Amino acid sequence: MSAPSERTHVDRKAATAAYSALDVELSSKAHAERASGTHDEQHSAVGGRLKTIVFGGLDGILTCFAIVSSCAGSDMSPRVVLLLGACNILADALAMGVGEYLSTKSSDEFASYERTREDWEMRHNPEGEILEMVDIYVGRGMSREDATTVITTMAKYHDFFVNVMMVEELGLTVPEPEAHCDAMKDGFLMFLAFCVFGAFPLLGYALLPQFRPDAAPHELFLAACAVTGVTLFGLGAVKAKFVNGNPYKLGAETLALGALCASSAYSAGALLQQFLPS
Repeated sequence: MSAPSERTHVDRKAATAAYSALDVELSSKAHAERASGTHDEQHSAVGGRLKTIVFGGLDGILTCFAIVSSCAGSDMSPRVVLLLGACNILADALAMGVGEYLSTKSSDEFASYERTREDWEMRHNPEGEILEMVDIYVGRGMSREDATTVITTMAKYHDFFVNVMMVEELGLTVPEPEAHCDAMKDGFLMFLAFCVFGAFPLLGYALLPQFRPDAAPHELFLAACAVTGVTLFGLGAVKAKFVNGNPYKLGAETLALGALCASSAYSAGALLQQFLPS
């Protein structure tokens, strides 16, 4: 028996660049020069981690900026702003991290259960499973004869066919053996990203007094707005990587979203401050 060949995949980066440029020749080259499967999987893993960091960071910075803005609108002291902001970051980061872990873990457990069920059904009722898959392919435009040929061929490879059924019938992918560790990593990264980026709106309040002890509260808030604005634009630009969008456009959109959140929170704080007893 010959050793299994190394898995290869289309160079996704080159293929994406070819599509963006509508370059047929470059697309053909990307499909001809296949990348190593290991490299592709590592790249996907890194991309997934980076996505968690970016979206966790956006949640953190927007949430904390809203807290800071509402405090500024209600004329709270810088010390209170720092205390509320820090407590909010820690509590929300823990909630987000635990939520990410539990969500990923639950999804993986559900997919594993469904995979076991599909495996059992294929072993005990292969004809029914094959017919079900044939019907799915016919519904997508294949002739019944061609669909039967394709499905019957795939069904010769049990594990492969069960994995295909998972995707085609249930829309689920089979979790990797190290999925539990990945769920913990995702939860920790979400917590860390929320904490780190959530702290940016507080930097103006924490650092500016070190250089200007007499800085007024509104100056501290303006410093917080400046730091947050730059960070939001940067995160939005990085987010463009995951949707193949324009980094400048997405950066501006994220900045506008932050401005909307901040202005709403500031207005709410100012309004409540007028009606609530001091």
